[in-house]
Amino acid sequence: MRNTRHYASVIVLVIAATVGLYFLFRVLFRLPVAASAQAGPIDNMMYVHFWFIAFLFALIMVIMLYSAFAFRRQPDDDSDAPHIHGSATLEIAWTVLPTLTVIGFGIWAIGVFNDLVRPAPDEMVISVTSQQWSWSFEYPEQENIRSSVLTLPLNRPVVLEMQAEDVIHSFWVPEFRVKQDLVPGQITHLRFTPTLPGTYKVRCAEICGTGHAQMLAAVEVVNQDRFVAWVEEMKGRPDPATIEVAAERGAIWASTDYFGCVGCHSADGTPLAGPTWQGIYGTEEELADGSTVIVDLEYIHSSIVEPNAQIVEGFSPNIMPATFEEQIAATEEAIGRDDIDIIEDITAYIESLGE
Repeated sequence: MRNTRHYASVIVLVIAATVGLYFLFRVLFRLPVAASAQAGPIDNMMYVHFWFIAFLFALIMVIMLYSAFAFRRQPDDDSDAPHIHGSATLEIAWTVLPTLTVIGFGIWAIGVFNDLVRPAPDEMVISVTSQQWSWSFEYPEQENIRSSVLTLPLNRPVVLEMQAEDVIHSFWVPEFRVKQDLVPGQITHLRFTPTLPGTYKVRCAEICGTGHAQMLAAVEVVNQDRFVAWVEEMKGRPDPATIEVAAERGAIWASTDYFGCVGCHSADGTPLAGPTWQGIYGTEEELADGSTVIVDLEYIHSSIVEPNAQIVEGFSPNIMPATFEEQIAATEEAIGRDDIDIIEDITAYIESLGE
């Protein structure tokens, strides 16, 4: 009868502690709002993990503390405790049960993962390009419009075709729960269906250099009518190739919609990973090797095509991607206008910033 009372007490305490810890975990490790169809299955797995963690912690701590309290040595008891040589049944149980549990979680996880990567009917393709430290989004099905904001139609399956221009980056919107690395030289894919209208934020989840923390982009989930209106608005934006003022074209080339220069070079004097462009044109800059250089077209051209050749004092090498020459050449070829030189346009924009 006495053992039965101990067993009952431990069971009640373990259950109470498990429930209490589970809800404590739900508060301490509260998940962001679920904004995609993929969030539900992933959240369910997380919550089941919470239950198991709470149960195992409660089981160990309750038995240990209860035993220390209920079976403590009495002041007048000098006898030896009974010698216990172990239990084969218990050894087998606490080996087999956790093994089966882990295998079960593995099978469940495989099923969830397969659902995450399975193509969906009528999914919309969006091309994602990452580079230090900006994101660019292109919509092949909407006449290849480009944007620095990821705008998504509500309840429409989306597949992101992603590539990195320089180092490994990682696309992560916590509210969508899914995440995928972008690897130079490869095309990676990420599938999800946004289910909650709102504004979210893309974060890079892979440390990618000094500007990693600022590698952010807005995500807008809108209804279908608003998405169609946004597409039409983007189609109506001026094409850089139709603009006749070089400095105006340069501002567009430098934006995150194209080459993302503004991710490292501010136009208002704010210090970023690279020198600010405000008032820099025509000035004399000291380089890391002690020499000086005049910031003109020749220097800017060299800095773009050979970014590590002349580093300004106070800034680090290997920050600016070395692929801009190829990217710019490909863009100029696609434009089909011999009178447009993108580097000259960017230089004209820098010159226009003045003091």
